[in-house]
Parts: sequence; C-alpha cells; structure tokens
Amino acid sequence: MKKEVPLAGKRKKSLGAQMWERRYLFLLLLPALVWVILICYAPMTGLYMAFINYTPKGNGYFTDMVQSQFVGLDWFKYFFSTDFIKIMRNTLATSLLTLLFSFPLPIILALCLNEVRSAKMKKFVQTASYLPYFISWVIAANIFITFLSADGVINHVLMAIGLTDEQILFFQHGPYFWWIIAIANAWKVLGYNAIIYLAAISGISQDMYEAADVDGATRMQKIRYITLPALKPTIMILLILAVGGVLNTGFEQQLLMANDSILNYSDVLDTYAYRYGLKNGMYSYGTAVGLFKSLVSFILVMGANAMSKKFDDDNAALF
Repeated sequence: MKKEVPLAGKRKKSLGAQMWERRYLFLLLLPALVWVILICYAPMTGLYMAFINYTPKGNGYFTDMVQSQFVGLDWFKYFFSTDFIKIMRNTLATSLLTLLFSFPLPIILALCLNEVRSAKMKKFVQTASYLPYFISWVIAANIFITFLSADGVINHVLMAIGLTDEQILFFQHGPYFWWIIAIANAWKVLGYNAIIYLAAISGISQDMYEAADVDGATRMQKIRYITLPALKPTIMILLILAVGGVLNTGFEQQLLMANDSILNYSDVLDTYAYRYGLKNGMYSYGTAVGLFKSLVSFILVMGANAMSKKFDDDNAALF
C-alpha cells in the first residue's frame, strides 16, 4: 500500500483571492466605509486653509481654495506671537483642574456603589449621578449661573456660615471661572464614567472575593488587593483618552458661562478658533488654531500610550 506523503504546507492565497472569498462581507462593510470617508475624511481637505490666505469669493469652495495665496506657516507664527501664551494658559488650567476632579471621582463613586448592599439605594444613586450627563449644557450653564449669582444659594450659604461678609461675584473673577468649569465638567460626566468602572468591576470573578473572605480580608483590603488591580487596565485606557483630550476643555460651557469681563481667563482654544474663524471671518487663522490643537492632542495620545506600554506590566495600552 502506498503511503501518503503529507504536504509541507498549504500555499498561501494572494490578497486578491482572500478579498474575493470575502466579497460579500466587504459589500456589507461598504456603506459604513463610504460614510466614514464622506463624513470624517472628506472635510479634512479644509485643513489646507491653515496654509493659505483663504477668502470666500463666490467661485465655489475648492476654486476659492486653489486660487488663494499660499502663506505656509504664517498663520501658526502669528498665533504663537500673539495670544498663544494666554490661550494655552487658560486651556491647560481648565483642563488640568477638570482632570483633577473628573478622573478620580468616578472611580471612588464606583467603588462605593459596589459596596452598597441595598439594591434600591444603589439604583437611586446611579440614576441620580447619571442624570446630569443627559442635561443640555444650556440648562446646566443656567443652573450654575443661578446658583453662583450674587443672590444665589452658594452666596447665601457662605454668608450664613460666616465664610464671607459680602456677596462674591463668581463670574466676575477670572481665576474662579477655571474652577467653575472644572467642577461643572466633573459633575456632568461623574455618573457616566462611574458606570464604565462598575461594568469592569462586575466582570471580576467572585471566587477571588470568596477566597479573600475565607482568609479574613476586610472590605478595604479586598478593594486594595482585588478590585483596584482588576480595574487597572480600564483606568489606564481612560487615562490615555483623558490625556489625549487635555486640550478639549469644552466649547458650549465656555461660551455659555463666560462674559466679556473675564475673557482673558475664559478664552480657550475652541472658543478662540470659533471667534476668529467664524465670527471675525478669519477662516485660515481659525483653521490653523484648530489644526494645532489636533496635532498636539494626537501627540499626547501617542505619548501616553507609549508610556503605558513601557511602564505597565499588564500592557494596558489603547493600541
């Protein structure tokens, strides 16, 4: 009987052959691909405006761009030589204060909710903390303006307990505005981010907690040695995203709660680009400011991800 000789290995199919085999899957992917190209990538052609002196002349968007004078990096140089320090100070101050509140608080809330034994109380706190996420910034801004006004609740409380003898005009003092925006941002996302951590906690094996109970571990010991280590990958990923968005201080809240008297403290990259690019008609300058912000955010995301890979033993990186 003739013995069959096993093949050394199957011949690898070409890329074209593999795509043809999966042609129906690619057809299903096609609508989403077209949507991404049209909505996400096609508008990026407008970034060319950052390098020209664009002025609409009524000849069409692309025609006007082609006919505009090429100025290279002049708009970036102009930004760096004028308002760069002030705008970056406001942006970083607001962002870092927001990160200070909005990053640890959801973790603490999730850990506390995980220890609540009453299901009704747990659902009530979750719902109450999650509701602000659905509130429009128009309403949220009015809430803060009303509470912090001269005749608002906060001033009445401070005067009642003797911390101040006169009304504090919170929206007339620039440095106060950074703290107000940071607290408002943290209040809005507290419940939403806590749910992400609660979902990660629910995935932890109960066997580990049962073993800890047998060993006589306290609640704090279980949080320290079981829950927090298990949350580490989730914390790292959200931290990378938070660092990447450190220049995204927000637009609606700044625009709605700021006023001309504190413009030197409330003006950030987003509002600055909006004011010059759209309100003042300096389209190329606004595009240059926005492109600068996007490039810095990209570098921050890549840097934070690289640091996570280097120093995290669990390699809890974003990509």
